[in-house]
Amino acid sequence: MEERLQKLLSAAGVCSRRTAETYLIAGRVTVNGQTAHLGQRADPDRDEILVDGRPLAPRAEAVYILLNKPRGYVSTLSDERGRRTVAELVADCGSRVYPVGRLDLDSEGLLLLTNDGAWAQHLLHPKHEVEKTYHVSVFGPVAGAAARLAAVTDLEGEPIRPARVEVLRETPGTAVLAVTIHEGKNRQVRRMCAQCGLTVKRLRRVREGALELGDLPPGKWRYLTQDEAGALGVTPD
Repeated sequence: MEERLQKLLSAAGVCSRRTAETYLIAGRVTVNGQTAHLGQRADPDRDEILVDGRPLAPRAEAVYILLNKPRGYVSTLSDERGRRTVAELVADCGSRVYPVGRLDLDSEGLLLLTNDGAWAQHLLHPKHEVEKTYHVSVFGPVAGAAARLAAVTDLEGEPIRPARVEVLRETPGTAVLAVTIHEGKNRQVRRMCAQCGLTVKRLRRVREGALELGDLPPGKWRYLTQDEAGALGVTPD
């Protein structure tokens, strides 16, 4: 069956769909000896598809992983600055998987990885509005902080949807807050806190959609079941 080349490259574990677009634009993909173009379709059972002169591998079995990312790791497969990456933590999973979204270097917690590019793209699309909950340890003017954070609807001129904020623990000058957001703006929770005069000491993602981090130790991962992957509101390929 014919499918777009971006989807075929992603399904074969070569790269994400977005990266596949750059491969096509750069002329790195051929179909039956001819340079392929963006948007072209092909049938892997009938057509010879090459990437950099190498045959496309058979479609990889879909893998869905939940990782408890520790601090000090970047959410990429490689890093030009030599920092540790989440790829090192899931190297024994048996598949080449990619992060679905990001947690910055100093953030921790629930991070999804997969080799199913279609599933990842659906999950990241704003229209699905997959909620994410973070436990955030802050210090500063914490009195009334939950209400101030929930009232933030603009970050440096960029509109955002209001967050749900709950106080989990509060002492003079410090607090632990549960912050639930619907979007994934760059460093959104940290920027919200800074805008409210709060300094973040620790930020940990504990929930994404119906998935919870639970008691999975830092640096460890587990496979998602098909039911869990589907519970995020997206049907896996």
